[in-house]
Amino acid sequence: MNDVCALILAAGDGKRMKSKYPKVLCRVLERPMIQWVLESVRQAGMEHICVITGRGGDLVRESCEGCSFAEQAERLGTGHAAAQGIGFLREHPGDVLVLCGDAPFIDAGTIERAHVLHTKTASAVTVITASLDDPTGYGRIVRRGEEIAAIVEQSDATETERAIKEVNSGAYWFDGAFLIEALGRLTPQNAQGEYYLTDTVKIAVEEGRRVSGYLSQNPDVILGANSRQGLYALTEIARRKVIEDHMENGVEFVSLDGVLIAPGVKIGPDTRILPGTILLGDTVIGEDCVIGPQSRIENSVIGSGSTINACQIYDSKVGEGVKMGPFVHIRPNSVILDKVKIGDFVEIKNSQIGEGTKVPHLTYVGDSDVGKGVNFGCGCVTVNYDGRVKSRTTVGDHAFIGCNTNLIAPVKVGDGAYTAAGSTITEDVPDGAMAIARSRQENKAGYAEKKLKK
Repeated sequence: MNDVCALILAAGDGKRMKSKYPKVLCRVLERPMIQWVLESVRQAGMEHICVITGRGGDLVRESCEGCSFAEQAERLGTGHAAAQGIGFLREHPGDVLVLCGDAPFIDAGTIERAHVLHTKTASAVTVITASLDDPTGYGRIVRRGEEIAAIVEQSDATETERAIKEVNSGAYWFDGAFLIEALGRLTPQNAQGEYYLTDTVKIAVEEGRRVSGYLSQNPDVILGANSRQGLYALTEIARRKVIEDHMENGVEFVSLDGVLIAPGVKIGPDTRILPGTILLGDTVIGEDCVIGPQSRIENSVIGSGSTINACQIYDSKVGEGVKMGPFVHIRPNSVILDKVKIGDFVEIKNSQIGEGTKVPHLTYVGDSDVGKGVNFGCGCVTVNYDGRVKSRTTVGDHAFIGCNTNLIAPVKVGDGAYTAAGSTITEDVPDGAMAIARSRQENKAGYAEKKLKK
């Protein structure tokens, strides 16, 4: 694939989506549609990619790192969009793959196999096609033997042609020199007054050039979305496919209600996924875990045998045999080591929690290094910010942090040390010591009785 390039048509403005963002940035499984397309192109080994943008082009550029770009200032059809990339095509002679940025289910296998057919047959154009039980609304593929004789739109098709099940996906391989020439010959002689990329097929046939059709084994390559309803349908297809793949690999799903797993997430066998679980990004879940209900995990690693109940975990690592939740928030850059227990209403941020440590409830641990076997009482806080800088707290192995302790960073609690309940610790606590930082209790006799009488 070193001598080929790709044009991705991404100038749709998203008006029918009722969105202020370009259409290709509308999301399927929390990922912009164009990123699905880019991933498949790159998986097929292609490096030279040009994205044709329209309104909101800057946003598309931000989403398409490593690509070249050309702008379609006016919406004058798919042929006109492709023509904006002619400068790029001249810089990258060879075969050209043309794809729609809003058809997210094109796959690398289809791209590669279609190119094998394209080169083997020395075709000017190879159309990637799909076979549908209901082809209504799609351009029909009219073949003459093994070659394509025409692509006929639904409105122009005869009854015989409408019965054809094979349809145009909108994805093509072109001989690069032919594409440049053909784009220069397109005319807007149609009801829409637009330049159609499909007219290149007609030009090739008229010149006696070969037009091949690769029938994809993946019928979903045809699918795109023009509305929020269509976008939801794409997401549901992708969601089900990802879940079914995990089932094949030994993952158990109690119910699919509210379950959303992004492509690329890895889950070990015998893990149970409960309702309301959302797994995104580069997340890896080990074996024999229970995830959910109502948990969201992004770009994080969860070790085998861990239970994650009603938790939010971002950009962090959780060890094996951890029990966490409900209502736990693990913020980025946190490392939770093996056999830790984190209970309800606990927040951990940019901290390491040592093996076997317990943080049972109503506690905030931020910018801290906590040893093994530590116990936090209820309502503890590491006070890491003084309004100007953030500082770290260190808690040694087997320390005991009493209820409602405030640890004012930077501060260190030594190995086996204790803090008394209700203390505000501002100085280091030596190993094995107990720190008490609170005023002595004073009882005022009769005070409450006098107050109640008033």
